[in-house]
Amino acid sequence: MTTTSKEHKKYLIIICGPTGVGKTDLSIDIAEHFRSEIISCDSRQIYKELNKGVAKPNEKQLTRIKHHFVGTVSIEQHYSIYQYETDVLNLLDNYYKNNNIAVMCGGSGLYIDAVCNGVDEMPDHDEEIRARVINIYINQGISALRFELQKIDPLYYSQVDLRNPNRIMRAIEIYYQTGKAFSEFRKNESKKRDFEIIKIGINLDRDKLYERINKRVDEMILSGLLEEVKSLVDYKNLTSLRTIGYSELFMVLNNEIKLQDAIELIKRNTRHYARRQITWFKRYNDVVWFTPEQKNEIIVYVNDLVNNIK
Repeated sequence: MTTTSKEHKKYLIIICGPTGVGKTDLSIDIAEHFRSEIISCDSRQIYKELNKGVAKPNEKQLTRIKHHFVGTVSIEQHYSIYQYETDVLNLLDNYYKNNNIAVMCGGSGLYIDAVCNGVDEMPDHDEEIRARVINIYINQGISALRFELQKIDPLYYSQVDLRNPNRIMRAIEIYYQTGKAFSEFRKNESKKRDFEIIKIGINLDRDKLYERINKRVDEMILSGLLEEVKSLVDYKNLTSLRTIGYSELFMVLNNEIKLQDAIELIKRNTRHYARRQITWFKRYNDVVWFTPEQKNEIIVYVNDLVNNIK
């Protein structure tokens, strides 16, 4: 921090945790208490066209508290982690002129890391190369992507989540575009921020969390997720639509699986995703964990930090 006066300090309260745990309602309550606005750090809620399957805040929730980065980007637009970092920091720079506390809420660990520590700047996308790599995935599957990545960048191959085709494809794109391995662009140097970061982790007992996830998937289907997916079928090969809830229902529309099987697959894939999110956030040594019912305890904890950070 460059300032020493306690009243001039700025704070970013980050509420993170697995999908379906109840972060949205809790973050609104916290933001109301601290009279702050909410910055979404969800890599799918940011898209305008995705609604039912990404559990966007509803109109009532959006009316209660001003949200940023919800429905602001088109699925046809490339939007990088680096761009998100830049946009959030620009927003905060202006926001902190009149406010001391902002709340960030979401489950995208890479987005959180970008804001807290910065990301290494990568080359812009080359759409022709991007289409070439996507075609490898469509025609040959993720195993072909893994094989290619292992060949061109064994270091990143040993580090990346090999179940995540988007990250693998991006690394391959970088190599095809520059001739340099993706790992060579990664400096892993944390950037200093001029605001204090308070990380709040939200979790539940696994059985309760999985029950909430299963119930939420059923609610998404009842609310019209299949109809939403049908309206997006012309865009099904976009990277932004290679996501849980959409990929499985595109399979239904292609007559590859039945609807009920797709619903069970969405539930399973969402549970697996939640487990990976928890693993990711457990890496942070500065997170204090609560349940979604502990709003008052969280407020006391944050107030204590705000009053004692020097």
